[in-house]
Amino acid sequence: MFKVKALELIRLLKTKLSEEIYTYDYNRETNKLRLDHKELAKGIDISIPPILAKYETKKEKAIEEVVYTIQQTFQAMEKEIAGEIDPAASIYPVIRSTSFPQKSNEGNRFITKDHTAETRIYYALDLGNTYRLLDEKMLAGWDIRETEIRERAIFQVRNLETNYKKDEVAGNIFYFFNNNDGYDASRLLNESLLRDMKKQVVGDMTVSVPHQDVMIIGDIRNETGYDVLAQMTMHFFTVGTVPITSLSFIYENGDLEPIFILAKNRVTKENEDK
Repeated sequence: MFKVKALELIRLLKTKLSEEIYTYDYNRETNKLRLDHKELAKGIDISIPPILAKYETKKEKAIEEVVYTIQQTFQAMEKEIAGEIDPAASIYPVIRSTSFPQKSNEGNRFITKDHTAETRIYYALDLGNTYRLLDEKMLAGWDIRETEIRERAIFQVRNLETNYKKDEVAGNIFYFFNNNDGYDASRLLNESLLRDMKKQVVGDMTVSVPHQDVMIIGDIRNETGYDVLAQMTMHFFTVGTVPITSLSFIYENGDLEPIFILAKNRVTKENEDK
């Protein structure tokens, strides 16, 4: 079966995003593509492996999704340069891995907050079809404090829809939050949502954010459930456009604990206690 390679993928992108407008710089070592908009003199870094994985299943649609995201991102940059961004607009928290850059390409520090050993909270200005991560320079221009940004963001995440799809595998229940609004993983920060879900859960409650467009809450009722969860999160982590972590968390007493610490023999121990 023919598998698309990185250079072939970049060639496909060039048919959609003209070299007259963009410059392409592919780094083989990091497997990342640097795409710069000539007129705006701004650029973005694109990780190639997640797009290749998505292309295997979605083909041309995967390319269309990437192109759309890139175009929307540069349109947002254009609005920022023109001074059309309203600081009073919606601000949301977004979850990223701890390996995600803490500075913009221009060297400005992003507004962040520590979360877990695997995740960090960033803050974004919603622009409709995309968003812009907030950095110190932007806040200085608006004369807004970081504490105010964080307060606005937490308030906004509580207003997000909490629709989910439910699935049962080997006696375990999984709830998938996949609204495709860019903030699915951010729902992890909605404490009232997690408390409500905890009331429904019979076994161990797990929370996973393998990439930014999905949050999975698990009701793990037997040992097989952990194996299913591990395979599931690794799959989502691999195909996500913005991967976060393949590690899942146990949710208990309002805290998130990494499963590699707690999961082994946990269900067995609880059954013995009963």
